[in-house]
Amino acid sequence: MSSNLSSLKAMANDRGQAMARPHAAGDPTLHWETLALDGGLTIDPTTKAIAPNISMSVNNMLAPGDGAFSADGVADLTALPFLYARWTNPTVRQLEQRMAALEGADDALATATGVAAIAATFLTCLKKGDHLIVSDVCYAGASELARRILPDYGISVTAVNMSRLDEVAAAFRPDTCLVHCESPCNPILRLTDLSAVAALAHRHGAMVSVDSTLATPVATRPLALGVDLVIHSLTKFINGHGDALGGVVCGRKELIEKIRSRAGVYLGATLSAQNAWLIMRGIDTLFPRMRAVSESAMRIARFLRDHPSVGSVIYPGLQIHPQHALAKRQMNAFGGILTFQTDDPQKIAIQLADRLRVVHYAFSLGHQRSIVVFLDTKEMMRSTYGLQGPQLDDYRAFAGDGVFRLSVGLESVEDIIADLDRALR
Repeated sequence: MSSNLSSLKAMANDRGQAMARPHAAGDPTLHWETLALDGGLTIDPTTKAIAPNISMSVNNMLAPGDGAFSADGVADLTALPFLYARWTNPTVRQLEQRMAALEGADDALATATGVAAIAATFLTCLKKGDHLIVSDVCYAGASELARRILPDYGISVTAVNMSRLDEVAAAFRPDTCLVHCESPCNPILRLTDLSAVAALAHRHGAMVSVDSTLATPVATRPLALGVDLVIHSLTKFINGHGDALGGVVCGRKELIEKIRSRAGVYLGATLSAQNAWLIMRGIDTLFPRMRAVSESAMRIARFLRDHPSVGSVIYPGLQIHPQHALAKRQMNAFGGILTFQTDDPQKIAIQLADRLRVVHYAFSLGHQRSIVVFLDTKEMMRSTYGLQGPQLDDYRAFAGDGVFRLSVGLESVEDIIADLDRALR
């Protein structure tokens, strides 16, 4: 018995030494579902624990000379020993490697929130005198940051409908440095042809960033379509449990190094180790969760399409979506978000808030529980987008006077449908 125990200990020690480093970070022989579990995974060399550790220490032991930066301040911080948690943290680093693996990227920078990842990208890639082209409909935080804050720093911004390539092409100027899009866009689920926009931008010497929060890597991997940087609000489907804020930007190593050395060090939007651990727990089940919510969303979309109280439904998986052909070409799954319109939406909003028992009437999306909220078009124009003329007409083609945005959760789809039916009548 003691001999066997000694042998087992020796084998465990050997195995621990062999697995004390991240593995499977970008192994091309592994499927994406496996990378969601094993990308960047580090087995604890002491305890042999498989689940990622939570390293809560703010500082780490160092030797004299550790942590020197290059003269221009853009050294690769991840090549240095762990020094200070605001710069790099072992738990956060595992999350970054996991997300880089899932997006087929060289590297990734995790941030405290999704809008922090967008701000890190904008404030690194743009400077005074530069020009940004941004989708005229995208996440409100990104839209307001681009159109209200960046001009204060001498950055000019043009908002265009990214589904109209002629408008995108007409917006380029000699000083255009970045094109930022979102597909599907929140809240109206309009798509952007990422390959076409990337090719157009690169011909003009500009980079492209895309917010892929609603798609997730399960549906779309924008880097494979020519995009330079892909951004996620990790708070949403990737975490999937509604209990941790986070963001990430993924791309080529030299771009991520630049963003990390500036935004990661000086903007202070550092992701906590606790949240990084929670988000990695969510990523473990990302593929089965997204497949489940996509299947449920399709059934719910078909149910709502035929419901007497519903006027129209927008979901990329439905053939009636104006860009369904693009969705089939660009997405491996159609996602867990759909929108619908009704007559007298203010009345229906009150009914939903009062009558729903399974679905929750609340903001946010991408959680394990179904969430619905009404987004009034006039209010969205007043508070965020300010669209007029043809741009407003394009928005209203998807949203009318307002849409109910439904984020489908993991409840029984039969229960969700019954709950909606009862609340809508």
